[in-house]
Amino acid sequence: MLVFRQFFSSYQDARQSESPAAESRRSFLGGWLGGDDGLDVGDEIRHPATAGQSTKPLNLALQGGGAHGAFTWGVLDRLLEDGRCAFGSVSGTSAGAMNAVILAAGLMEGGPDTARAKLEAFWRGISEAARFSPLRSSSSAFADNQSPSATHVWFDVMTRLMSPYQFNPTDYNPLRELLESSVDFKRLRKRSPIHLFISATDVADGKTRVFGTADLSTDAVLASACLPHIHQAVKVGRRYYWDGGYSSNPPLMPLVRDGAAADTLLVQINPITENTVPTNAQEIAARISRIVFNEPLRREVELIAQCREVATEGIAIGGRLRRRVREHRFHHIEAARYTEKLGHGSKMTPDWTMLSHLFQCGRSAAEAWLKKHASSVGRCQTVDLASKFA
Repeated sequence: MLVFRQFFSSYQDARQSESPAAESRRSFLGGWLGGDDGLDVGDEIRHPATAGQSTKPLNLALQGGGAHGAFTWGVLDRLLEDGRCAFGSVSGTSAGAMNAVILAAGLMEGGPDTARAKLEAFWRGISEAARFSPLRSSSSAFADNQSPSATHVWFDVMTRLMSPYQFNPTDYNPLRELLESSVDFKRLRKRSPIHLFISATDVADGKTRVFGTADLSTDAVLASACLPHIHQAVKVGRRYYWDGGYSSNPPLMPLVRDGAAADTLLVQINPITENTVPTNAQEIAARISRIVFNEPLRREVELIAQCREVATEGIAIGGRLRRRVREHRFHHIEAARYTEKLGHGSKMTPDWTMLSHLFQCGRSAAEAWLKKHASSVGRCQTVDLASKFA
């Protein structure tokens, strides 16, 4: 515990001397932990859905997961339809980042109904863009033994022998055009009705870069979803970035420290545990991917648990921050039961049949959560993340 006290002390000292440039580039901690600036719980949430309705402020943390992010689309669709929760702040990584910015753009342009329509159009666009992708499987994503297509095998071998700088020298990415046609980032930076935190991984040092609303751009979102064996590193400013899933998937501490609500709903795509031992190449690769992309979330959950322990002891880390850390309430929706039977390559093959299935699964999961836990928002947390990830 002494080490952790020193941790808080060092962040307090650093925060006092932080420059404006450094302040805009805070790490996944969401800011120097010793500070009391930032949003206070109960600050105004500019949300079109709140007009004339009694709503509860709720942050969202959206994990990445490739095409399985369609599950999150379903969750968002049902929450928007229900209307009891007003989204205050949203963090996201990779597919979660894309869901987050499309959600914000839709709310900004016309409210919940527009957001629902934009999310559907975006995922339809992803499916259309992937129609001729070499990563598509020749069999259904629901097959017990999903077999890769010949082009899938060829592409997999090629990415092991060549880099995207060689096989895609022009750095073509169909998601760029789709994002640019879906989101007016200039307007979003100024008028987003929700606070956004999008994570990417700095190629130089492996640290997390969290892009706030004022920093968002097409490049920032593409950086959050940049798998280095498929796409070239994305340059934002003077630095290069890879997928945020390597370092923060999704960011939680920014929501605790700077979120506009005292409740956060984590939508988790990747299963926490899998009890079977992988035996073939595809299974092994999928398991390694799951472990790599879940570990940052596990670390952040542990950090929050430690922060709460320190805050409970009353160590001087800032009165407002201490209260926020101690009292923040978490909620949880996970996709594991819906995705466990999908083929190992399904995250990379967004065919519309699978996306529609995951969308409906997400709606069902959100409906179950609303029935069981909606009344708890603003009152008590409904999941102990520390125990869940222990």
